[in-house]
Amino acid sequence: MSLRDGYQPGVPCWVDTWRANPEEALGFYTELFGWDAQDTLPPDSPRSYYMCRLRGRDVAAVGSPVPEGAPAEPAWGTHVWVESADETAARVISAGGRVVVEPFDSLDGGRMAIVTDPAGALLGAWQTGAHKGAQVVNEPGAWAMSMLNTHDAERAKQFYGDVFGWETDTFDMGDGEITMWRVPGYVGGEPGQPVSREVVGVMAPAPDNVAPHWSVNFWIDDADVAAERTGRLGGKVVTPPHDLPGFREAELADPQGAVFSVSQLKPGG
Repeated sequence: MSLRDGYQPGVPCWVDTWRANPEEALGFYTELFGWDAQDTLPPDSPRSYYMCRLRGRDVAAVGSPVPEGAPAEPAWGTHVWVESADETAARVISAGGRVVVEPFDSLDGGRMAIVTDPAGALLGAWQTGAHKGAQVVNEPGAWAMSMLNTHDAERAKQFYGDVFGWETDTFDMGDGEITMWRVPGYVGGEPGQPVSREVVGVMAPAPDNVAPHWSVNFWIDDADVAAERTGRLGGKVVTPPHDLPGFREAELADPQGAVFSVSQLKPGG
């Protein structure tokens, strides 16, 4: 378990999802992960932003309606902590990416831009204000990691290095190598983990028929129970629970189609 009170520039720090019907999504996720949720915007606001919490600590959010420029289909999004949303947007363009939503003042008093890498994978660049990102990570029911799914790893390495200063390491998973994003000098993760605590994300090949995108992963007590519960709550099991070195993992979708993965830490993982 990691309790956080802020991150540092270049580190993914928050996940949220936006959709037209947030109440249906909240019913699903509060049952699946044990979250409590509260709308943090005034009752007369045309928007809603439900903060989802574990033991009173922020873990994720569900917002409505879908912002202009965001994907029409429900999806989970990842936000990266930056010193300046405006300067980051300029670097994105210089590095060959695209600014989907120009920098704007965010709900927490900070500033945010929505950008894509050269292949079209979407993420947020967040110059934080009062809100400092996820307050608890790496425990059942909390966000653990985000993964870039892409068709061009070399171009991605160049882009994310230029924009966020990320470097890459490879790690042998037993059945093949996986590429991990690393922010030099950052101390995250958990003591004793088998990879550097500078690791802030993962990169993996996207299937030919899947568009490049950032996906999110949550830890869970039991991946098989989560898969069964997902079906019972109106969601879908995209990839059934299966074993990986150190983990048992499943890919799931909520009732509105937003895909995410869950990982159960196995003994010795």
